[in-house]
Order: sequence, then structure tokens, then C-alpha cells
Amino acid sequence: MYPENNITDLRQLIPDQKLHCLCDTPQFQRLRNIKQLGGIYFVYPGASHNRFEHSIGYVHWLDELKKSLISDQDVLCVQIAGLCHDLASTCVFFQHEKASIEMFKHLLVQNGLKEVMKKYGLKVDEDGTDLVFIEEMIEKPQDKKPQNDWLYKGREEKKSFLYEIVSNKKTGIDVDKFDYLARDCHHLGIPNSFDHQRFVMFARVCDVEEDRKKTKHICSRDKESANLYDIFQQRLSIHRRACQHKIKMAVEIMLKDALILVDDHPDFKIKSSKGEMLNISRANGDMEAYTKLTGSGFNLKKESDLEKAREILKRVMKRELYRCVGQAKVCSYVFMWREGNSEPELTKHTILLSKSRFHVTLDYGMENVDPISKAYFYRKDNPDKGEPIPKSDVFSVLPDWFSDEMLRVYWKNPKELTDEQIKTKEEKFKKVFNDWCKENGYKLFSCSD
Repeated sequence: MYPENNITDLRQLIPDQKLHCLCDTPQFQRLRNIKQLGGIYFVYPGASHNRFEHSIGYVHWLDELKKSLISDQDVLCVQIAGLCHDLASTCVFFQHEKASIEMFKHLLVQNGLKEVMKKYGLKVDEDGTDLVFIEEMIEKPQDKKPQNDWLYKGREEKKSFLYEIVSNKKTGIDVDKFDYLARDCHHLGIPNSFDHQRFVMFARVCDVEEDRKKTKHICSRDKESANLYDIFQQRLSIHRRACQHKIKMAVEIMLKDALILVDDHPDFKIKSSKGEMLNISRANGDMEAYTKLTGSGFNLKKESDLEKAREILKRVMKRELYRCVGQAKVCSYVFMWREGNSEPELTKHTILLSKSRFHVTLDYGMENVDPISKAYFYRKDNPDKGEPIPKSDVFSVLPDWFSDEMLRVYWKNPKELTDEQIKTKEEKFKKVFNDWCKENGYKLFSCSD
């Protein structure tokens, strides 16, 4: 699981054979071809790890955490949810948790695993609580008015802490972060300041007073607040230095442009479970078709009429990328300048129109909210009671703001321009953008930052 461990045998990573039947399916094996960090591989050559490794590692982290928190009764469900939480990942587009649930259901049916799971004592029929529990751990239910004020159906309220292990929607402190922080930092060459072993050592389930009733949460020792802040500082560092890197974003924008160009082409139609030939953009509605989407690339035959898409991929390989011509603080949109006959203009209207394209947000994972303010802690003299930690007891060196948003502008510099023409036009674009930022109160940053 851990990058620093030289464990190569799947049986060592996942000793519980009950989970091997999930790992040995086409739906799970496709994750081997999907890079964990997408286009970052074009910036950091070491970032070649994939979603398969992350999902396997997830179970190993859970195995360590369960020793101190979870009874054997629920371990298998939590492990399955950890394995399958990223099943719907693709090469460029990252799908919502809901798609992973649909892929999980498809995996069970296509591989006949419901009967296998029943043999292991899990309730997986349509009204089976274990199957519902697994799905709820991957994605929080959307019911706004639950009966008896308890949102979940898979487990009763006295086991509320179980929903904080795989994907903690309340604080963001979960096993998912533990694994990808360690794995991403290792492959990116970035030191990891978060000490997961201390978290596991001091984590315990406590009663917390909420809305005049007691609920159970995973709590940390009060002295561990600084270590928990390291989770989010580390996440911010990875996003700032890698996930939102201007070159990485340029590569992914270009790959998306190429996919859009081939989307309706007959050579790239994907056969659905009903025999219908689907566009790539429609494959997420059919899990059999979606299984065929991986990060292994697509072959643009020379004889096909896809010259524009082929040219974009050539530019990526030759590193003739879209150019970042300006970035400024405050806004969270990436605006694309396309080459035209008229002088480029930036207005409030055009920026709003670009909102649906790409976001550049640097935060602690909860916009401008301090995630530790939502966490619970226990004290040495009262280890069974969890409560929010007072500001006076929190690590004192904290940011004033927990979110930083950027406006970044890319120019799709055409291939037919000479180097001198590119340089001249790029300078014009930069001047227009800089003038607009000054007029509208945006703080400029160099694209070389």
C-alpha cells in the first residue's frame, strides 16, 4: 500500500481473499490504465501511478485503521466501498461518486458476485442493508428530509462514525486522503508532512453532543490539531504545485478539445449494453460502454478525417501547448482566447460565459471554511467525549483565508504562425489582460510563477 514499501504481491496488500473477486473483474482492472493525476504526468514524469494502485492502497489503510476503530462485523463492507470508490475514473474527466456506484452495480451483475457476497454473509438483495451501506459510503444520500433525522439506511445511527472512514463529507479527514497524499507526494517528489500513524494512534470513537442528542464520531486527541492541519496544508501544496499547474491544465484542455472533435466520429463510437453505438460523451450513461473508456489513449488513423484532432495530439507530444498568457487572483475561471480577426477583448460578460469550462481553485477542500472547525476532539481527562476544539487551543499559525481563486487565461496559439508572430501576439494578449485586471481590481501574477 505505502509507496515506501516494496510489496508487489496483491495477496500481501489484500490478504482477505473475499476481496480478490472484486479486483479480478474487467471493471476494476481498467483502473490500471487510468493515471491517478491525469495530465500531471506531462509535468512530473514520476507521476505515473494509477487509480488501481490507489484503490488497492485504500484497503491497506483501512486494514490499519480497523485495528483501533472497527469491529469485524462491518469491516468487509467498508473495504469494498474503499476498493470501489473510484471505479468511474477516466483519463481526463473525473466522474462523480454516483457514476462509481453505477459501475459497482454493473460489476456485481456482470461478474455474478452477488451470490459470492451472500456466501460471505452480506445482505445484497435489492433491499439488502449491506449493499445500501456500501453505496452510501461512496456517495452521501441526497434526501433532504430523512425520517427520524437520520439520513442513512444502510446502518443505524449508533454506527454513524462508519460513514467518516471512506469519504468524510463533514471534515474531509478520511482514508482517501491518507492514501493519495502519501502516494502522490512519493511520485511527485514532494515531502509529505502528514503523519498518518499518529492519527491512527490517537483516533477513537467518542460520543458528541449534537442537536440535543449524542452521536458517535471519529475523534482525535486535542493535541493533534496541528497534525490534522498538515493534511490540508499538504493537499493545498499538491494542488498548487501539481494539480493546478499551468502546463498540466494546458495539456488536459488540449486532450479535451481532441475528444470533442472525435466525439461524433464513427471510428470512436462505443457499443452499449443494448447494442446501440454511443458517442464518447454519452458512454457514462451505459456502464458496459463506460468500461471501455480508459486512459490508454486513442488511435487516430492517418486515413481518417480527423486531421484537427490528430494535430492537437501531435502538438501535445511535441510540447507545442496552449500558452498561458495571464493569471490573476480572485476569479476561479479559465478563459480561452481563440484566434480571430478582431482584437481580443475581455469583459465581465465573456468571463461569465467561460464559467462552465475550467476552474482554478486552491483551498483546504471546503472552499473558504476551516475544515478543523468541523472536527471533534477528546481530552486526556475525558477520552469518551468529543467536542469542537476552541480557537485558543488550535495551532496558532493559520491563514486568514482558506481559499484562493485564480483567473487564468490560455491562448490556443495556431500552428501556422511563426515564432515571431506568436511572440508578438502573445505580448498583445498579455497587455490586454493586464489592462483589464487593473481596471477591474484583480491582482496580477506572472505566468512563470
